Amino acid sequence: MIDWLHSLPIGVLAVVVCTATAVVTAAIFTIVTRLAVGKRAASFSAVSPGLLPPMALVFGLLVGFLAASVWGDNSSAQLAVDREASALRTASLLTRDFPAADQRRMDALIRAYIQSMVTREWPAMAGQNATLLLPPPELASALQLALALSARNSGQVVAQREIVSSLDTAFDARRQRIIISESSVNWAKWAGVIGLGILTLIAIAFVHSADRGSAAIAMTLFAAAIAASLLMIAVQDRPFAGPFRVQPAPLVQVEPAPS
Repeated sequence: MIDWLHSLPIGVLAVVVCTATAVVTAAIFTIVTRLAVGKRAASFSAVSPGLLPPMALVFGLLVGFLAASVWGDNSSAQLAVDREASALRTASLLTRDFPAADQRRMDALIRAYIQSMVTREWPAMAGQNATLLLPPPELASALQLALALSARNSGQVVAQREIVSSLDTAFDARRQRIIISESSVNWAKWAGVIGLGILTLIAIAFVHSADRGSAAIAMTLFAAAIAASLLMIAVQDRPFAGPFRVQPAPLVQVEPAPS
């Protein structure tokens, strides 16, 4: 899909998809009905109605595969964000076993990291511009702080190890969500679904060319199904863009309060 479509509200996107589908359907109906005269009319009406069920079935299968892929990416993205938030919360809580100065430094770094993710990285992921080339400096500093903590007893040794593990988990979860943010339905898949939908509409027009009323009804019904299918996929095409995008709410909820 065109990039700007992902920034549209769902109502506007629905209007765009339905309008485009209606225009294509009307064009096919007009062309086929005007060509259905004389010998061509007999040829068009001779097209077997048995052609329609397998074409509709293949269209439905393609839509189902795309929807499953899109929903899977969105679920994986949400899981990555939840895992990152949980890891950061664990690191913040375990730092309570160390001196207050270390607690404040760790909380400040985690807070700065979360704010940076929300204000900078989330918009970058929405545009598929986020990068893994450079690690976030706030999280890297938090990991260095965790490694430098002075553990004076066995409890603090265990806590330090768990803090380091949690921050490493946060790093990994961030990598996962950035990788998932690059996923989308590519142009070849969109072309396949749209092309098959158009071919099915043409077949419907041929089969019902002898009766314009039944052709209009059948084509309108299938066009509505096409529009609904395309809209369903388009609104969740990119996990971090669109009206149903994955939000940074879990990270915001675990952000340490300023001390």
